[in-house]
Amino acid sequence: MATDRRASWLKGVLDLLVLASLAEGESYGYEIAKTLAGAGLGQIKGGTLYPVLNRLEQAGLVSAEFRVADRGPGRRYYHLTEQGRATLAEQGALWLEFDESVRAMLKKGIGR
Repeated sequence: MATDRRASWLKGVLDLLVLASLAEGESYGYEIAKTLAGAGLGQIKGGTLYPVLNRLEQAGLVSAEFRVADRGPGRRYYHLTEQGRATLAEQGALWLEFDESVRAMLKKGIGR
């Protein structure tokens, strides 16, 4: 039986998916993980997600703001910067081209 490669595929595109999840507005880590899971990408654990968010923040693609909550712990809210939006547009377009190429090859290979 073949190994499930989805985790390694996701690793290669997770930065872009996190940027895409913030395209419609700010969010915090748990909500970003829920958005990704809701899109069919599986459960993204905090040990995977938060290093991505930190890396994106250090690169200037997202900014973060800590907010104290009325109830429960405070949260860091993330939102796209202009540079993040530009990167999402550019890299998103490149990914979609790549996806088309992969689909074409797989359709040939599996006879569809």
